[in-house]
Formats: sequence, structure tokens, C-alpha cells
Amino acid sequence: MEEEIIGGKHSVIEALKSGRTINKIWIAEGAQKHLTQPIIVEAKKLGIIIQQVDKRKLDQLAPGVQHQGVVAQAAPYAYAEVEDILLAAENKGEPPFILLLDEIEDPHNLGSILRTADCTGVHGVIVPKRRSAQVTATVSKTSAGAAEYVPVARVTNLGQTIDSLKEKGIWVVGTDVSAAQGIYETNVFDGPVAIVIGNEGKGMGRLIREKCDVLIKLPMNGQINSLNASVAAGVVMYEVLRRRNQG
Repeated sequence: MEEEIIGGKHSVIEALKSGRTINKIWIAEGAQKHLTQPIIVEAKKLGIIIQQVDKRKLDQLAPGVQHQGVVAQAAPYAYAEVEDILLAAENKGEPPFILLLDEIEDPHNLGSILRTADCTGVHGVIVPKRRSAQVTATVSKTSAGAAEYVPVARVTNLGQTIDSLKEKGIWVVGTDVSAAQGIYETNVFDGPVAIVIGNEGKGMGRLIREKCDVLIKLPMNGQINSLNASVAAGVVMYEVLRRRNQG
């Protein structure tokens, strides 16, 4: 596998702190000291090569990423296994809290979801290997470094993974605008739960919808009947956290 490029102060500093293998760091000449100094200090402690370069070199290394004058070359992103996610919950003595992303294609949405997942105590995120955003420099930047802390597992078949989770006693909850039940009426969030977030345009696939134990919808009081996928995911994650904190 090829090395991965990470751009932006938060993404690089969190990659360093999390123990990710960093091969090299490039810093733009004239970059703001308050942005780069913590990275330089941390990198020197770890013996990582730092090179000062023209900003245009960073634009080439991380095209389309707001790198803030800092780019790192890291070992490939280490995807987790589903078992690792379940073990993380067990080690914390908590009922599993998992996100299943059914073909989320926008890397910015995936990054935002990972950031909220870290804030709300999600034990891990599961994505399909095909027709789905993977963890890239853009995802890492959008997640503000949360991609280093929230395990992400890639699976070949999301439907089979749902079946396996259900066998382990995990309730699978789908978000669907046509659901009869509202998010505030359901009572499954306290226990082991896997939340399914559907594709930005199409929502959940038919097969995935049919496999859900419960379908819920968010209340909509305006003229538009749907939210951005990462915003909808955030609302659901915080409702799970609220219920669990009450318990």
C-alpha cells in the first residue's frame, strides 16, 4: 500500500500524538509559528525528518486540502476489524455504540461524522469497501484529527455485517424520512446499538432498510424534508449520548 498524505495542523498533530507512523513532515517557508511550533517540537521528540519547502510544493503534495502550511507523509491508514470495535466497547464496560455508513460518498461528510463520533463516544464506524468514501487526507482534515481515534472498519458486505451484529444482540437502527417512529419516541438507544446512516442522495438501500430492527426519522418542521447526512448523523449520535448519560 502507498503512504498516505495528511494535511493541516490538527490532523498532523493528532497523527503524531496517536502514535501513527510518520515518515516525514513538510512545512511551508513563512508558515505561522503558532501553527507549526507544536508540530516541530513533537516531531523532533520522535526523530521525524522536517523539511522547509515552498508552499507550492505542499499544494502539489496535498491537492485540494487546506493544509495550513503543514503536510505529513504517514504510513497507510490502519483500518480496524469489526471485532476490534466490539472489543473497544467491552474494554470500556459500555454497550456497543456503532455507526454503519451505507454508501456515504462525500469525504467531507465522512470526516464530519468521524469528528462527531469521537465527541459522542462512538466505539467505531463501519463502511463498505465499494461505493463509499475511504479515509483520506480530506477526511482526516475535516475530522480535525478524529480519524486517528475512532476505529473505522471496511467490510465487503454491509448486509452480512448487520446480520452478524444482530446475532450478537445489537439493535440495528436505520434513519429514514418515511419512518413512522420519531427519534425521540424510540427506547433502544440505552442498549447495544448500531445506527445506519444512508447515502447523501438515495438514503439507505432497500436491502439494508429491510434488515434494520427499527426505523426512525428526525422531526422536520420546515419546508425542506431532509438534512445533510453528517448533520443527521450528528443529531442521532447526540441523542444516543443524551439517553446514555441519563441512565
